[in-house]
Amino acid sequence: MTAIKSFLAELVEFTNFFFTYIKSRLLGWGTRFEKIKDIVVAFLVVKRGKYSQSFLNTSFFLLISFTLVGGPVVVENNPFISDSFSQNEAIAQNVLSTDTSAISFQTTISEKPRDKTIDRIVKPGETLASIAETYEISVDTIKWANNLKSDIIKPGQTLKILPITGIAHEVRSGESVYSIAKRYGVDAQNIVNFIFNDFEDVDTFSLRVGQTIYVPDGTPPQIRPSGPRPGRIDIIAGQPGTGAFIWPTTGYVSQYPVPYHMALDIANKSLPDVLASDTGTVAFSGCLAYGYGCHVIIEHSNGFQTLYGHMSRLDVAAGQGVSKGQVIGRVGTTGRSTGPHLHFEVRSGGALQNPLGYLR
Repeated sequence: MTAIKSFLAELVEFTNFFFTYIKSRLLGWGTRFEKIKDIVVAFLVVKRGKYSQSFLNTSFFLLISFTLVGGPVVVENNPFISDSFSQNEAIAQNVLSTDTSAISFQTTISEKPRDKTIDRIVKPGETLASIAETYEISVDTIKWANNLKSDIIKPGQTLKILPITGIAHEVRSGESVYSIAKRYGVDAQNIVNFIFNDFEDVDTFSLRVGQTIYVPDGTPPQIRPSGPRPGRIDIIAGQPGTGAFIWPTTGYVSQYPVPYHMALDIANKSLPDVLASDTGTVAFSGCLAYGYGCHVIIEHSNGFQTLYGHMSRLDVAAGQGVSKGQVIGRVGTTGRSTGPHLHFEVRSGGALQNPLGYLR
């Protein structure tokens, strides 16, 4: 019994000594570490960050190295991660072993418009026509942008290639989107529709002096012929096309479908009625302060949708059935609009279609 008491007493004494020793050693290490840290911090402060970037880069490199070297070891010896990895590996093997011979793959390439002018060096054998075809713009657009008087170009020559067929205009003091549109013979809406044109105020479409504005389908004043605008088509509401839809209003086509604006703009200052292009059910009827403004969307039983934007009056409500040729509202200039016109879209399966394919 005496021996046990003696042993316990010695154990308690040893434990106290051990903890006192560890505490003193830790305090010593901590004191030395703080002194070294103070020296390093003072050095970095004095150097005003001269070596801080190298210090951070070195630390990041060491962290990445540790992850690459130690990561696989941790994964291999962690039962939870290992099990999960094995299950995922098994799933991946099942997917990879699937017979894909009966699967049909089709790649859809998204046609994205360019947002700015680029420089193009002419290669041997190229012509203005071949370059224009490559970038899907007109030959005249290239000639206007580069002040070319003829179709002759030479290898090594640098040409400016606009993102659209039309004009690139540098805004001068006092100019507006309306005066620029008039100068180049287009509707102001054409300029607004080009999504990469910037405006100081998106509500008034104000411009900044010196900025470059792209004018789709614009032509220089000195070469624009007098009389009706080339390519202008006057249409009558209700006129049947070759597709399943009728023309939704009366006026003229102020802008044709292009990749950045897959819709028809039909302008008419007299604000005529807008007709439903086909029988269907109204999916939406309402007004926004931007974008389409006051607009109507009609669902058709054949999987198509038609959208009628920028209207000044709405005569139908969501859920209401409409027949082909029924009046659903009036042409207007609400939302992102510079003048009275109807923005008309045709969609199939949610994807925008070229309306001309269904109206001509």
